Amino acid sequence: MSKTFKTKVNETYQFDFGVEEIQKLDIVPKTLQQYHVLENNQSYKATILKSDFNQKKYTVQVNGNSYEVAIADALDMLINALGLEVAAVKKENDIKAPMPGLIVSVNVEVGQEVREGDGILVLEAMKMENTLQAPRDGVVKSVAVQSGDKVEKNTVLIEME
Repeated sequence: MSKTFKTKVNETYQFDFGVEEIQKLDIVPKTLQQYHVLENNQSYKATILKSDFNQKKYTVQVNGNSYEVAIADALDMLINALGLEVAAVKKENDIKAPMPGLIVSVNVEVGQEVREGDGILVLEAMKMENTLQAPRDGVVKSVAVQSGDKVEKNTVLIEME
């Protein structure tokens, strides 16, 4: 699966880029929220001021200027292209299949603690592998699928406590 991203900055400007462009950057973390970025011999000081992982929205300060950034990955773009909706609030205990597909791997087991954003399962759909992430911190209550299972849209895959 190709790793492409779409970003929208300040609800006005849109940028598309891939992992290749990211890897060309010289990024040095200074703290957990502060980074020094070098691109084409141009230096940038970046600080993450606010992050909403579930909504994939961030407030980033670059060289003193603040920007509201929304990020969409390949799965978000696929869901949008298929006309499927993503739940507005990811507070549910059930993690469901966002589309029909084949379970490639299950990366958690019952009783395991997970953190928001951890990759918990890989679902192949339309010849693309999509890593489903934990929507919040929690403990895996049950795993209803295993590698090789075919699932339909909205099939409960994993329950969390």
